Amino acid sequence: MNTFPAIPASGRFGYSAIHQRPDFSWPEGKRLAVYIGLNLEHFAFGEGLGAGIGPASPQPDVLNYSWREYGNRVGAWRCLELFDQLCLPTAALINTALIDHCPELLQAVVERGDELVGHGHSNSWRQSDYSEEQEAALLAGCRDRITQLQGKPPAGWLSPWISESRATPDLLAETGYSYNLNWCHDDQPTRMHTRSGQALWSIPYPQELNDIPMVMGRHLDACAFADLVIDNFDEMLQQSQGQSLVMGIALHPYIVGQPYRLRHLRRALQHIAAARDAGSIWVTTPGQICAHMQGLRGPHGTAA
Repeated sequence: MNTFPAIPASGRFGYSAIHQRPDFSWPEGKRLAVYIGLNLEHFAFGEGLGAGIGPASPQPDVLNYSWREYGNRVGAWRCLELFDQLCLPTAALINTALIDHCPELLQAVVERGDELVGHGHSNSWRQSDYSEEQEAALLAGCRDRITQLQGKPPAGWLSPWISESRATPDLLAETGYSYNLNWCHDDQPTRMHTRSGQALWSIPYPQELNDIPMVMGRHLDACAFADLVIDNFDEMLQQSQGQSLVMGIALHPYIVGQPYRLRHLRRALQHIAAARDAGSIWVTTPGQICAHMQGLRGPHGTAA
């Protein structure tokens, strides 16, 4: 007889072993979907949160603030040049504060045809610290500002610092978002339960193929990070022969936009682009992945 108390669960999805699921394919029979998530972020001066290249100093922390701002002034533009050279689409995960701070950068992303994904107003604050009313206002406000910028509402959301309240998936569905990037629990999309019954997809977002935890947290150098991306890609390409998978790459231009790191990122993305040119993979965006899942029939999709 089990005498242990039940372990709290999220309630957003049940357990599913990856080898026990119905099979499906991506467009044109592809088995591996690859996307780039380019985090475009703006931080408050003299207060709030932010990644650091050095120990935090008393505010105003000029060292770490200006290092992050390099990403908007230089690093992001160098990344976009690289993506253009390799004909790679991206999902731009944007803080809406950038619309006022550096509209030229966001206009360049829109003109490229990249997908815009809501990423809060600023990464200076965690979404999970808000009340439900404040969080709902944040989601709606970012939706409206992105709609004004690109002429259509965003389909997806990534919370600043991957911070959620207990109600975040419910609020996302109720505000009109179709997918959530906060969860890194799987290599395939997962349909999440919401209190309204509205569909919300969890699209895999990486915490390993992500320059903040790998470069800033584990102190990998740029060469090792590029090797990590290539090795992960090669292994997932092999695994995808058995079932369709998603591989995301999360980048922050104040990190990978530094010239010596960009040189190694170029090597990794050239490797992926070569596989795309050979017809082996689907290079896409999380919004297109979500739309494909919504169009599938049967256990995987939402179509009847």
